[in-house]
Amino acid sequence: MLNNLKVSIVTVCYNADKTILRTVQSVLNQKYTNIEYIIIDGASTDQTLTVLNAYSNNEFKLISEKDNGLYDAINKGISMCTGDIIGLLHSDDIYPNENVISTVVSYFQNDFSLEALSSSVEIYKTADFINPYRIYKASNFRKWQFKIGIQPPHPGFFITKEAFNKVGYYRTQYNISGDFEWLLRAIIINKIVVKFVPFTSVYMLDGGLSSAGWKSRFKMNNEDLKILKSHGIYSNKLLIYLKYLLKLFQIRGL
Repeated sequence: MLNNLKVSIVTVCYNADKTILRTVQSVLNQKYTNIEYIIIDGASTDQTLTVLNAYSNNEFKLISEKDNGLYDAINKGISMCTGDIIGLLHSDDIYPNENVISTVVSYFQNDFSLEALSSSVEIYKTADFINPYRIYKASNFRKWQFKIGIQPPHPGFFITKEAFNKVGYYRTQYNISGDFEWLLRAIIINKIVVKFVPFTSVYMLDGGLSSAGWKSRFKMNNEDLKILKSHGIYSNKLLIYLKYLLKLFQIRGL
């Protein structure tokens, strides 16, 4: 019965030859068989394409061309999705075991009103994925936390294609906080039905746009404020910076 639902997974990558192999393998190793895997490469100049071209054409769909940033590439991948459920897996991240997608699908099969699943993410400093630095529990998220710039763990978010069509694509005018805006639009503005669960779906390597130093954090916080204002939600800089206190409780899963 579970195989009736088709799952589309999108991986966006650029110059990811050090990490893309383990990401791809974690998808291809899933026991769940009805998976459509789409990889969007931003015209990498390292050995990423060499790694990807070692696979046969039927294992995933690969597009390699220049894009206009991360969220443009994500939109491009999602526009190709034909599955009932859509998930993202970035090129630094992996599924921790072969039953992740089966577990995700089971939540949707057990509750037909469900439009999205927010699952937990473990964050690691090193690629051995042995000791997590932070545990981002989706079940700890509360909707009011958007006001202080906290969102559910984006890599652990799975949404039905029907609900995605209602929410719409990521807005590419945001360089860092496009996922914050999209999740806010999905959960608060469109009020899609989301289940927040402690189940860990992704091991994530620490890094990326939102953790690339204080300048990026400053820019991200300003984007968060702009996004909240654009949706008529009050916040201020003091509230936004309070999120770093709450994030302390994610260290080692406190």
